[in-house]
Amino acid sequence: MGEIKVGIIMGSQSDWPTMKEAADILDELGVAYEKRIVSAHRTPDRLWDYGKTAVERGLNVIIAGAGGAAHLPGMMASKTWIPVIGVPVQTRALSGVDSLYSIVQMPKGFPVATMAIGSAGGANAGLMAAGILALQDEALAKRLEAWREALSASIPQEPKDV
Repeated sequence: MGEIKVGIIMGSQSDWPTMKEAADILDELGVAYEKRIVSAHRTPDRLWDYGKTAVERGLNVIIAGAGGAAHLPGMMASKTWIPVIGVPVQTRALSGVDSLYSIVQMPKGFPVATMAIGSAGGANAGLMAAGILALQDEALAKRLEAWREALSASIPQEPKDV
């Protein structure tokens, strides 16, 4: 798959099912990534180190998923200039709306591209990261285009009774 250009980070192990959606898309498209648990609240030194070393380690995009207070994407955006894509993880208390509001309300100067709540957001984060990388990678751009064409082709023209 080549050198790692995407970092997938999450606040806890329980976020992995959502973030695995991003990993699955990147696997389909042949994009190398790393995955780490980096909690904004429980492992702040890990967060600082990850953000401060992202560029020198060759990352071009970071996908950050978090639930509840969901500070991880915004805090990561404060530690690096590379694009951060935020994925609001669905929560039991407020169904992920709390996560969405936490991620989407970033102050000027620290943008986070915010995806949908839950698994759709995870998958779209993988597609967004691939799209960013495809700007500089023609082969990836062709794979991404083929992936989208296959998705369109999989949609029937007429509904069927189930």
